[in-house]
Amino acid sequence: MSVNGIPNGVLVGRARVDGFDYPRIVTVRDGQLVDITARGMATVRDIAESGRAAEHVKTAPGRAVADIDAVMANALVGKPDLPQLLTPIDLQALKASGVTFVVSLLERVIEEQARGDNSRADALRTEILDLIGTDLSQLVPGSDAAMKVKAALIEKGVWSQYLEVGIGPDAEIFTKGQPMSAVGHGAEVGLHPISNWNNPEPEVALVVTSTGDIIGATLGNDVNLRDVEGRSALLLGKAKDNNASASLGPFVRLFDGDFSLETIKQAEIALRVEGTDGFVLEGQSNMAQISRTPESLVAATVGAHHQYPDGLVLYLGTMFAPVKDRDGEGKGFTHKLGDVVSISTPSLGTLTNRVNLSTKCPPWTYGTSHLLRDLAQANLL
Repeated sequence: MSVNGIPNGVLVGRARVDGFDYPRIVTVRDGQLVDITARGMATVRDIAESGRAAEHVKTAPGRAVADIDAVMANALVGKPDLPQLLTPIDLQALKASGVTFVVSLLERVIEEQARGDNSRADALRTEILDLIGTDLSQLVPGSDAAMKVKAALIEKGVWSQYLEVGIGPDAEIFTKGQPMSAVGHGAEVGLHPISNWNNPEPEVALVVTSTGDIIGATLGNDVNLRDVEGRSALLLGKAKDNNASASLGPFVRLFDGDFSLETIKQAEIALRVEGTDGFVLEGQSNMAQISRTPESLVAATVGAHHQYPDGLVLYLGTMFAPVKDRDGEGKGFTHKLGDVVSISTPSLGTLTNRVNLSTKCPPWTYGTSHLLRDLAQANLL
């Protein structure tokens, strides 16, 4: 891994490069950010769908445009003379899976029971753990043992829609955002201004082709509004899909001989939040503790029941739900504007963003139609 959190491997991403009005396709070679944009391979979607993504990125002719360490160090500074990394995907659908770890599961139940009131969280956490009395992390979702726990919880009066997707037969899969709406490394991530209880969600996101093949992975921040979703699961769209609420990056690492889905299954995802108030929060999310396999989550997303002709990116969920008190005992964690959130793992690098209100983040104005027009004008389609 380089000084600024870039791993060795076959990396592909997108960047704003001086002299071009549209995103360029980039990779990393010998410490340099290299522009490999080519006719017919001018989108990450086209590279992913080619059937030879890793080979193409490794061998494509390119032009070095900057030192990668300088680009990464510049991410939060934004000097105009250096390329700015963008989200490393483009036309793919943005999908997410929820409640895939037991810790996350219990925190979702607490949100629901608290009805969005974070002052009740501590008491509810103790009460619910006492009622459950079972190590849910050992349960296989949908199994006979899980169904027995479900029946017992219903009898105790603590059954929840989150427990249903956590240990029941069906995974929670939802649309995180629209294609082209995600932000990348160094960008601001947005909180809806109505929220007073929110948190980052450090996750691995898989890159999946239209045929359901998993070809690579990146890091993601599935920004979450705990109070909004806690009021009602029907507010999931309002809690999850806002301006700059989906972050991915810094690059997609494509599967090759040295990096595979098995690497992802053992990854330790680290989170660090640094506030302008001096507050620091750190935590880890171990992918080995996921309750549903990545393959099963992909199968629940794409198949005969649902097609994605441009492929998709799937957030896999997180086990990390921050509960460290920030503004006083029992008040738990919530973001403050200006927080710097870093998500990292050795195999994928580091994704860093600064927190702002979604209404104050740069508006999303460059969509699919804009990209296709620009690529057509540049004779790259």
